[in-house]
Amino acid sequence: MNNSTQTGRVMRLQSGFYTIENEDGSITCQLRGRLKKGRRTGDIVAVGDMVVYSCLPDGSGVIEEVLPRKQVFERLAPTARGDYRQIFLANAEQLVLVFACTQPDPSLRMLDRFLVIAEKQEIPPIIVANKVDLIEIEQARAMFSVYPPLGYPVIFTSAETGYGIEALHEVLQNNLSALAGPSGVGKSSLLNTIQPELGLAVNKISASTDKGRHTTVVREMFPLKGGGYVVDLPGLRALALYDIQPEEMDGYFPELRSLVADCQFSDCTHQDEPNCAVTQAVEDGRVSPERYVSYLHIRFGEEE
Repeated sequence: MNNSTQTGRVMRLQSGFYTIENEDGSITCQLRGRLKKGRRTGDIVAVGDMVVYSCLPDGSGVIEEVLPRKQVFERLAPTARGDYRQIFLANAEQLVLVFACTQPDPSLRMLDRFLVIAEKQEIPPIIVANKVDLIEIEQARAMFSVYPPLGYPVIFTSAETGYGIEALHEVLQNNLSALAGPSGVGKSSLLNTIQPELGLAVNKISASTDKGRHTTVVREMFPLKGGGYVVDLPGLRALALYDIQPEEMDGYFPELRSLVADCQFSDCTHQDEPNCAVTQAVEDGRVSPERYVSYLHIRFGEEE
């Protein structure tokens, strides 16, 4: 047995097998038994992780260590054994949040939940408003108008007409991006427009995943021509927040965190307390009422 170790990035995972890539190529690894010991409360290895592995004589490998992560795009997934930390992408460099302008109508409260995770993990978010060919562009801009002033860029796209595709491609270039959003918003179609073989690969995985009760989960990071990688995530219906305390929620809303110090009470929940700077700002029109409602929903545990 060759005891030498190497370092690489996890590009793909399926059924306990991990494809790891480094500058010399790729290798299929499994997890060292000692890493599986104890009660599992979350994913031990995720796509995007940097790992240390050893090579075996048959050409496969064994993961010996998972190196510390920088940023993590994750959610709290309920299981039969309790809550579980589900990691969609480790070491993400940006979070690309795709929502349709219509068909389906955008759930901006779900978008706000994504943005809270991005704020918590310090992952730069980019909002993609797709299917602009189905409505007037002015109407689309109005739908998402609250976000650019908060520092969240919005790219308007249409996979059908090619509108905004070049701008999206530039954003993805040379970054490790998680592409996320609800089902039916056109994520795979956008990827197919940017790079046809990429969209086909994503659709192939989607077709083989989540069929029947006993599913085979495949997660994969795809290379982009010219540099960069993208992970296309399955359409999400729920997004429970992991390791975020209710009392710190106002800190993840940029328009609220600068106001908190002016509240009369240090533990103000920004509901009905007297001399609350946040509710006053909502009344004055300085804070979007819709974003304020999103804050209340997330702060008090109401899932979308």
